[in-house]
Amino acid sequence: MKILSLFCRTDSFQEQLEQIRPRLYRMAFSWSHNAALADDLVQDTLAKAFKNANQLRDPALFNGWLFSILANCWRDHFRRHREMEDIDEFDDIEKLGECGCVNVITPEHEHEQSQIVSCVRDAVARLPVGQRQVLMLVDLEEFSYTEVASVLAIPIGTVMSRLCRARQALKTLLKELAPTQPANVSPIRRVV
Repeated sequence: MKILSLFCRTDSFQEQLEQIRPRLYRMAFSWSHNAALADDLVQDTLAKAFKNANQLRDPALFNGWLFSILANCWRDHFRRHREMEDIDEFDDIEKLGECGCVNVITPEHEHEQSQIVSCVRDAVARLPVGQRQVLMLVDLEEFSYTEVASVLAIPIGTVMSRLCRARQALKTLLKELAPTQPANVSPIRRVV
């Protein structure tokens, strides 16, 4: 009977891993901006989690535990590739596109919305990795400051300062990308 319950727990655990996989990939990609590397990081994370499943004492901490493993895999990647820059100073340089905003749902609106999403992603990509990690964990994954400090193995004060700097930098970058208001353009009227 114990063996059967062990297999049931393993199946349940495997299902949980599969459910969180997209979130792990999204986080890994936001940190690395490299699809292949993000896939490798997620694969390493899931393999380590499955191998060390017995180390998870409290199932309520499952998400934090997995994101900690992901952060450790990310650090390990940089340890293996020391010729790269320090991750706290690593800036991805990507061109930022123009963004606009329209309230009507039209193909143009959808295109402009996709441009806005692209602008925000590009602006986030320009942040240093340390700031990007904290921003994504707090604002996207909604982790608490304490959980982020635990996941990234940094003091909570560092989490707060990186988050503050990331938000300020993001605000500045997005202001630079804000569309300029056209001078009193009259709308086209339909004449019957």
